[in-house]
Amino acid sequence: MICLQMSHVSSYNIAVGLCSPLLCSALSDSPMGVGAVTTLHSRPLFAGVSPRRIPFPPTNGAFHFPLSFPSCPKLRSFSRTIRAVESSGQGNSDGSNHGKIFNSVNTLSLTKALSNFVVSNFLPIALISGVALGITNPTLGCIAHRYSLSTISTFGIFIITGLKLQGGEIGAVAEAWPALVFGLVSILLLSPFFSKIILQIQLAPQEFVTGLAIFSCMPTTLSSGVALTQLVCGNAALALAMTVMSNLLGILIVPFWISRFLANDFGASIPTEKLLWSLIFTLLVPLVLGKVLRSCFQGLATYVDQNRRIFSIASTILLSLTPWMQVSKSGALLLMVNPVVFLEAIGMGILGHIILLGFNAIALQSLSAIFGRESVFGKKENARALLVVSSQKALLIVVAVVEQLGGALGESGLLVLPCVAAHINQIIIDSFLVNFWLQKDRSSSKIRKS
Repeated sequence: MICLQMSHVSSYNIAVGLCSPLLCSALSDSPMGVGAVTTLHSRPLFAGVSPRRIPFPPTNGAFHFPLSFPSCPKLRSFSRTIRAVESSGQGNSDGSNHGKIFNSVNTLSLTKALSNFVVSNFLPIALISGVALGITNPTLGCIAHRYSLSTISTFGIFIITGLKLQGGEIGAVAEAWPALVFGLVSILLLSPFFSKIILQIQLAPQEFVTGLAIFSCMPTTLSSGVALTQLVCGNAALALAMTVMSNLLGILIVPFWISRFLANDFGASIPTEKLLWSLIFTLLVPLVLGKVLRSCFQGLATYVDQNRRIFSIASTILLSLTPWMQVSKSGALLLMVNPVVFLEAIGMGILGHIILLGFNAIALQSLSAIFGRESVFGKKENARALLVVSSQKALLIVVAVVEQLGGALGESGLLVLPCVAAHINQIIIDSFLVNFWLQKDRSSSKIRKS
């Protein structure tokens, strides 16, 4: 029981009476802890007093009023603190201390929620931040580009990818090899033909269209497709196999697609052989090096597996450096671009991904009808993995290709910018698709249980 001045009786009775169970939890979760509170001078509690209203003798002319609390040791410490503050003549400081504790708990909760949001959405946040920094302050990006930081960052990304690459899952996909073949054909041989359709569209600057055409020739994403497949309980082994093999083969195939579909239309001379060797040394060599390091040092492999989120964040930061440098280099041109035109380019990227999803969905339905519902194409987990992974395109390979082209197809920053938007939008769209599948699975599960 505690004593309160008359001016605070009604409000404090209500607040503490309603919130006393919550105070126990708040004190236990407070970063200060109970120990910090009980260091104040306090008088002993009136043990054994029954929990009813008992007036106390006035102190310093103030009328005091008793309040009862539930049995809670930490709350008793809190009551001792309030009594000590009141007896020392601090007036309203008891209420302010009470409020400070609740404010600290609310601040911690808000900070934790914000931190979780940033970690969960680190990729789009990092990419958008890189683009924004390149537009607002291009000087640093131009300096970084001058010292070939983009090549170093790309090399680092693929070393991290090799370090994270586990070989055990790839062997588990042997049963679904027809699905793997379809996925690779769709990613590397069929979807690049969409670039011919994209190039028929006219925008100013035309680099927006060219960038999206290059984007359609790329292999699948390095991580988001596998992550979404795992989230929806798809065949993660199949998704991983398609990711690894399409990116390895894509290093060899992408230069020829760009040379065939883009060089002729622009009258540009693309050094296909030079681009191929550049991609091998920039992408394939660090990927193999990372995998070799993982295989040779078991302790390193264990450390990487235990800290995959940290390595993913590091890889994302390195990925965001290249759009930052490319946009910084083309900052003056970007400021001259009509925002409406850029929105049209974003819409083109969204429409292109939806069309690719529809194309793969129709192809899978057709294969399932031909080979039967019990075939690898008819299994739900395989179909979901194929649809997600086969419809996504890798931003990282685009960035590496544009860097090596050296302006042969236009200004680098203008080529990369719509690809950044398309990359973010495809992840958002596929997240909605995954959520739809999860909701559908929950509804089916409820129907079966009933």
